[in-house]
Amino acid sequence: MGNEKKDGILLETGTNEIEIMEFTINDNLYGINVAKVREIMLSDTVKPMPHVHPAVEGIFKPRDIVITVVDLPKYLTGRECTKGSKDLFIVTNFNKMFVAFRVHTVVGISRISWKDIHKPDNTISGGTDGVTTGIAQCDGNLVSILDFEKIVAEIAPQTSIQLSEVDALGKRERSTSPIWVAEDSILLTKMIQTALTRAGYENVTMFPNGSELWEALHQLKDCEDLTSRVALIITDLEMPQMDGHRLTKLIKTDPKFCSIPVVIFSSLITEEMRRKGKQVGADEQLSKPEIGHLIEILDELLKKSRDSQQGGTNQ
Repeated sequence: MGNEKKDGILLETGTNEIEIMEFTINDNLYGINVAKVREIMLSDTVKPMPHVHPAVEGIFKPRDIVITVVDLPKYLTGRECTKGSKDLFIVTNFNKMFVAFRVHTVVGISRISWKDIHKPDNTISGGTDGVTTGIAQCDGNLVSILDFEKIVAEIAPQTSIQLSEVDALGKRERSTSPIWVAEDSILLTKMIQTALTRAGYENVTMFPNGSELWEALHQLKDCEDLTSRVALIITDLEMPQMDGHRLTKLIKTDPKFCSIPVVIFSSLITEEMRRKGKQVGADEQLSKPEIGHLIEILDELLKKSRDSQQGGTNQ
């Protein structure tokens, strides 16, 4: 159980490991989570599109699907870079979208622990404007892991979390149920917190990774009334130090915490990821950016949790 073969690499669930695909742009090393990558292709002819972000080259149709191409060298440097015949397209799939990113070379794949990925400080990441989500050491080289969700959200804001989905839910009651959220993206942290607050959830605590949330939870080991401190946990999957599968597994295998509902909210909810989330005991799994659906799920799980507690006290 929990082990799956993929291209000869053994993938286990909840081991806090990640496969990083390393690639270069102007001889600088960057990385992307292999789980986001669908295929690597030789760069192809791209049809330009009007009125798009300057870093969008246009579209191409490799087979039966039209894919947007992002000129990653241009996005990162802010200037036109020579397009070589040996450039590659990394075709990604996340947030239920296919996007191709132009890169210069692909170096290979390294399997490392999330513990070995460090959050860059503001001088490197650029704070809220930065696109480096982590710094990893792979085979002795420092690799900048890019925040591809942020890149796409900037290029096409309509593909990211939409607060209008929250407004569409209509007038809602305020709730003081304590909700904890593990999310490493600075941009998405702000958006999720704003959306939950607007939906009436006034008691939201954000953590930059699974490790910090787990440490805070561990401090409540002797707490008599755990629900008054944390009623529900939402976690991203990709995070430095500790990923969402590992966090969920730790919570769900601990007798003290296993009754806390855990919702995985990630851009990587594929069928394979869904199976893994189930194996580690997640109560629900949702794909970003479905914030309206997330709020409905929170309402449901918290009601179920309250009902079961009342049932227990009435007996």
